[in-house]
Amino acid sequence: KPDETDDCHSTNKLSVIIDSLQHNVLFQLLEENILTFVKNELKKIQKVVSSDYPECFVKISVHFLRRMKQEELAERLQSRLLPTDCQRELKSNLKKKFQFVFEGIAKAGNPTRLNEIYTELYITEGGTAEVNEEHEVRQIETASRRPARPETTIRLEDLLKASAGGEEPIRTVMTKGVAGIGKTVLTQKFTLDWAEDKDHQDIQFT
Repeated sequence: KPDETDDCHSTNKLSVIIDSLQHNVLFQLLEENILTFVKNELKKIQKVVSSDYPECFVKISVHFLRRMKQEELAERLQSRLLPTDCQRELKSNLKKKFQFVFEGIAKAGNPTRLNEIYTELYITEGGTAEVNEEHEVRQIETASRRPARPETTIRLEDLLKASAGGEEPIRTVMTKGVAGIGKTVLTQKFTLDWAEDKDHQDIQFT
């Protein structure tokens, strides 16, 4: 019966075509879903690597360490380098405390931004070894009579960096100078730079 055979072949062909179309539709939907997923993930990555997230490289490193089943290394890196809630809160409080200063007599409502008025100081390390117990004005009179070590000029950002050949990191620095030269403002600027993530980010707390 040729007619029945032809009908059977036609039905089979139609079934194959329908299956093919269904597969095409499914793969098209799959492609759309994958593209949507990739776009969303790229948006997340763009947010992470923006300038507002200075710790982005550490986060990426932690992520790949975990993918490599290196949980211990990932935890160690995260605990040492990523800011904790306590550190974030401390930085926020220090920014509020030091971002404004009062020139002359402090008057509520007349603050000046520290970053706008700060002037780089001439900082040296070395000098006299003993702690001065006299009034600071007397330092000018007696400085020339005190034996001094060779002095080296340093920058504010290098204040706590170990000198060449030094093994232990510097944890404490004593600032010394005549009254009004800017020692207090110097320490405030150092702290503010850390709180604003501008410098000294190898320090966990200050």
